[in-house]
Amino acid sequence: MINVSKIKKGIVLDHIEAGRAHVLYRALELEKVTDAVVLMQNIFSTSLGKKDIIKIETDYNIDFTVLGLIAPHTTVNFIEDGERVKKIRMELPEVVEGVLKCKNPRCITNSEREIAGHKFYLYDREKKEYKCEYCDTLTTYGE
Repeated sequence: MINVSKIKKGIVLDHIEAGRAHVLYRALELEKVTDAVVLMQNIFSTSLGKKDIIKIETDYNIDFTVLGLIAPHTTVNFIEDGERVKKIRMELPEVVEGVLKCKNPRCITNSEREIAGHKFYLYDREKKEYKCEYCDTLTTYGE
């Protein structure tokens, strides 16, 4: 059993699907954090079997849309003075703006013009599919 000390102040991303922490690390741009960031993979979990955890030992402005999109069952724990003061369980966002790119090459959003505020709406929660507001093409994160 691995033992990693508590953090005094910061954020703990828990219950990340095993093997997915590195994807979150990149998507949340955690390489820009100058304080300690600990990424643990394949930690024993009674509910999941295995899970990943990311500990960020500082205040960090997390993009909750990206987090919910990539890891919708993650719990976000806010830590102050070594104690959890707030806990949020992520879910797939109903609307995603500025994160997804339409995979339809003929969509107006992929032309030379920049479309500000391009939105995608949750279409299928099981498949994590989103529908483009302009052309109705379905897409998932990472396609």
